[in-house]
Amino acid sequence: MNDLISEAAAAGILLWALLLALPAGAGEEAGPDAILAKNAVVEKIAGEMRFTEGPVWDRGRLLFSDIPADLIYAYTPGGGKPILFRQPSGQSNGLTLDRQGRLLACEHKNRRVSRTEKDGMVVTLAYAYDGKRLNSPNDVVVKSDGTIYFTDPPYGIGKEQEELGFSGVYRINKDGSLTLLTRECVRPNGLAFSPDEKRLYVDDSQEGHIRVFDVQADGTLSGGRIFAQMKEPGQRGVPDGMKVDTQGNVYCTGPGGVWVFAPDGTLRTKIAVPEVAANVAFGDRDGKTLYITASTGLYRVRLKNPGIRPGRRR
Repeated sequence: MNDLISEAAAAGILLWALLLALPAGAGEEAGPDAILAKNAVVEKIAGEMRFTEGPVWDRGRLLFSDIPADLIYAYTPGGGKPILFRQPSGQSNGLTLDRQGRLLACEHKNRRVSRTEKDGMVVTLAYAYDGKRLNSPNDVVVKSDGTIYFTDPPYGIGKEQEELGFSGVYRINKDGSLTLLTRECVRPNGLAFSPDEKRLYVDDSQEGHIRVFDVQADGTLSGGRIFAQMKEPGQRGVPDGMKVDTQGNVYCTGPGGVWVFAPDGTLRTKIAVPEVAANVAFGDRDGKTLYITASTGLYRVRLKNPGIRPGRRR
């Protein structure tokens, strides 16, 4: 009997040690079941576009860019095919909403970050740094205090057009001034805040990884480090658009589809997409539909957790 008790105690100690050794979040529901709704499937809802990007949910509809077509589409669930929202769009890429619900756009052709006012007028928020033209602003996110963060790789211009000589992550301050936050990323692309805004994730398309920065009280960044690697030989795609859900899970398009990471960087699952995925956004009334812009198509899949959406929550 004593031997049996000793064996049971030893087994209990071993089990406890194994649980402690698991990565953070591993004791919780893991894999697709932690991310996708029951029986969820990736559904194609539109196609025959040139290169889709920059989705954002706005007042019951999804707005998204078709960069080479120089236009923005609007898709309303149950309303048929996407319809034209704006043309020309300045070859817009990333789209988001500010705290007043106004549309912000990163425009490749005009090499600027713009805002659409309530009367429809489009104004420039940022186009130059230190007296030199920006490269081609790519993606944009708004902090709860109203400051705007964006990435500026040179993907939308030729080498001969580059004036800065580096790719940066910037902040547009409340007074309209521009602050360079970091030059650590070779080709910064998608970016997203953690739910508490204490961390900013920025992916690097050339290096094939996501970096994470600590957000200081004054809004500047520090402590840049690798959060997750996103390389998969034989699969098309690179780290690109990125969003975060209310549980802190990070959704980033990459090789093969959408990669979903736990807040500690553990890979939870990959959502396979038939085309090269470029960006994502949370939509529908409950915020539990993930819309995916992918090459010539628009896709969606139902999620278990709602996502964090910009601007006013609708």
